Amino acid sequence: MHVLVVQNYHNTGLGQVGTALNEANASIDLRSAYLGEALPSSHDDHDAIVVLGGDQNALADEEYPYLPQLAGLIKKFGDADKAVLGICLGSQLVARGYGATNILGRPAEFGWHDVICTAEAASDPVLSAVEERFPIFHWHSDTFTLPEQATHLALSQMTTNQAFRIGRAVYGIQFHFEADTRLVDEWKHVFHDQIVESYPDWLANYAGNVAKDGAAADAAGLALARAWVALIR
Repeated sequence: MHVLVVQNYHNTGLGQVGTALNEANASIDLRSAYLGEALPSSHDDHDAIVVLGGDQNALADEEYPYLPQLAGLIKKFGDADKAVLGICLGSQLVARGYGATNILGRPAEFGWHDVICTAEAASDPVLSAVEERFPIFHWHSDTFTLPEQATHLALSQMTTNQAFRIGRAVYGIQFHFEADTRLVDEWKHVFHDQIVESYPDWLANYAGNVAKDGAAADAAGLALARAWVALIR
């Protein structure tokens, strides 16, 4: 199992997706595209693709000229019936690759908040791995419309399109299910100044936030990660 992982920002690791890939003995080909590392032109040498999050928006082509190529590469993987996972910015690029509209500059959704599964999620191979409602970590402002062929799988109070599937195994997931409490704690330090500026109350109540939602979010995130990895052929 050979998986292409595209990193779009510093300190945005695989987290629990990495745990699930390691459990499956997957080989990971990490490309830091935001640093100028080249992306492959086709899907031929990989069995799946994971596209991680980032601070930029999905239409920031001038600053990140690889984004159109990445959106096209995502669709190449999907059209070949290979597993695709886009998380946060990655989900927005999945939407872009499949012709949906990226919506920029909405109010931010940050911290652990509940996600609610749609009725269609009950029969979905990934979202059926979790409860109908579960807490999970969020950090985004942008969103997207659903691609025409997508199945809507989850929403939150602030964001209608939190998860969707196209075909057998193409997933766009806006929330950070890869971010377990260990990764969130790392982000708390790495992005401390940014968090203090925008979300000082959350940081001041960090221990309480972890105690309230951390364990349940970790369990849900790992279940989702394992379920997606099981779709890789």
